[in-house]
Amino acid sequence: MRFSLIMATHGRTEELEWFLSALDVQTHTNFELIVVDQNPDERLRPLLAPYEDRFEILRMRSKKGLSRARNAGLEGISGDIVAFPDDDCHYPPDLLERVARFLSEHPELDGLCGRSVDRYGRNSNMRFDPESGFIDRFNVWRRAISYTIFLRAESTRKTRFDEQLGLGAGTMWGSAEETDYVLGVLYQGASLYYDQSLFVNHSQPTERRDAKTMRRRAYCYNYGIGHVLRKHHYPLTFMVKSLYPHLRGVALSLARLKRSRARQSWSAFKGRLRGLLS
Repeated sequence: MRFSLIMATHGRTEELEWFLSALDVQTHTNFELIVVDQNPDERLRPLLAPYEDRFEILRMRSKKGLSRARNAGLEGISGDIVAFPDDDCHYPPDLLERVARFLSEHPELDGLCGRSVDRYGRNSNMRFDPESGFIDRFNVWRRAISYTIFLRAESTRKTRFDEQLGLGAGTMWGSAEETDYVLGVLYQGASLYYDQSLFVNHSQPTERRDAKTMRRRAYCYNYGIGHVLRKHHYPLTFMVKSLYPHLRGVALSLARLKRSRARQSWSAFKGRLRGLLS
C-alpha cells in the first residue's frame, strides 16, 4: 500500500525536522509526503533538501488556512491511503506498517484512526475513548483527530474540508475541521474503525503556550466544535450535554483555587455556547 501524507505547515522548522526524521526511519517505505507550504519565504528548502533523495516529497503552495492547505494536497495524491500529519507530530517507526497491515487484513473498512499521546504516553489534545470500535457521528469526537486519521483514497474523492473551519480560516471557528470532514466521509457510507492501541506522538498544547493564549485557544476551538455540532444537526440533548464538562471544570478549578484554569474552562464554555447558537 502506498501512503499520501498531506502536511500543511507554517512557521515551524525545528518541529518539522523532528517529523521528517521520523519518516526517514519508517519500516513501511512506500509513501509520498505532500508538503503544503504556507510560509512567505523559502525556509523549508534547506530543511527538505536532505530528505529528497530518501523519500518522495511534493512541495506545493496554497492560500492561508489549514483546511485550504489540506484541500490543495488532496488534489495531488497518488497513494492508496491518505493521512493528514501535523507539522509538529511524530510518527512511531512502525506506524505506517501497522496501518497498512490492518487495512490489508480488513478490506471491508475504509479507514483507521488512533490516539494522540505525549512523550509520557498520556492522551494529548483531547480525551480519547479507552475502547476500540467502529466510529459513528456520536463517538467520532473521542475517536478521531486529524493527524491520526488514515483513509482509503477512494473515501476522500467526494469530500473536502470546509475552508471556513480550522486555523487560518479567517473565522472564529478555530477547530473541528477534521471532525466535520470525517462526518462527511461517514455520510458517504464509509466504514471507519478506531484502534486505541494505535498512536501518534504530539505534545500537550499547554507545554508551549501562556495562559492568555490558552484561553484564546479554548474559546476559538470550542467555538468551532459548537458550530460543527450545530451544522450537523446533533440532538439538542447532545449539544447541551457537551457544555457540562466546561462548567464542571470552572467549578472544580475554583474549588481548588486554580483561577487560571477556571478562566480557561469559562472561555471554553463561552466559545462552545456561542458556536452552538451560531
